[in-house]
Amino acid sequence: MIVDLPETSTQDVSKKLVRMRNSGGEVTVGRVLTLIIDTEPGEVAETAVAASNQASREHPCRVIVVTRGDRRAPDRLDAQIRVGGDAGASEVVVLALQGELADHAHAVVTPFLLPDTPVVTWWPGRAPARPASDRLGRLASRRITDARAAADPAAALAERAAGYRPGDTDLAWSSTTPWRAMLVSAVDRPPHPGITAARVQGPAGSPGLDLFAGWLASALQVPVTRSTGNWLVRLERSDGPLEMTVDEIGGVLRSPGHPDGRAPFQRRTTAECLAEELRRLDADEVYLRALEGLSSITKTETVEDA
Repeated sequence: MIVDLPETSTQDVSKKLVRMRNSGGEVTVGRVLTLIIDTEPGEVAETAVAASNQASREHPCRVIVVTRGDRRAPDRLDAQIRVGGDAGASEVVVLALQGELADHAHAVVTPFLLPDTPVVTWWPGRAPARPASDRLGRLASRRITDARAAADPAAALAERAAGYRPGDTDLAWSSTTPWRAMLVSAVDRPPHPGITAARVQGPAGSPGLDLFAGWLASALQVPVTRSTGNWLVRLERSDGPLEMTVDEIGGVLRSPGHPDGRAPFQRRTTAECLAEELRRLDADEVYLRALEGLSSITKTETVEDA
């Protein structure tokens, strides 16, 4: 069910939510958090809502979508409420702000926060340089950005590192989770020869691979090179290199003394990455170390595969 409320107020939207719950059986019991989605004009808000609807099947929540319109227009609030099949396992409140209201989204959002539940703020597109200092970011214990959507991903990651506060994370980081797990499982297999260097290779402008390289630099404390070319992670070890590559099926692991390992991985969707980030609301210290490791990476030009 979708209900439009043009030129409305937060009080009228709240009353309508209560009436819809009473008449349709929608309740807030079982909602585990409030997810705020902050978007600017030109961003695909519907794509973010679709991802949150899918993630809500694992994390039932109230989703508050803020879209900011023309600051020069008269103050105006247009709202839309979505429940039932149009909202996944959540209830969605879309708030379109114009005029000065667009610069005071935190005040408009506050009446819709569920009591006694955590708040998460997500910027699916352009994000503030310091999410924890943003007014919507201050409402949240978890702040999610997406460097993959940035015009300059490397610059975005540099901002994330400089402005990091506990509770910050990025979907580019969770997009690498299966690959990190696969590599760790290979490194854990005996014997355990020392690792002397590492190389991460893949497309330029991929913040996930940059964070992968930063994670290796921080975790291994060895020289790490980030180059462009075909997808490859290579760990130099005393008994020979351990390599992780990608073919038409998925991930391939090769190391001396072991048969090739395979995993049918595919590129993770935004909904899958978002669902992972909503599973934990504490500080992600491994993500912080990956950000810190970015400064020690050596970047090179395209490497031709042998």
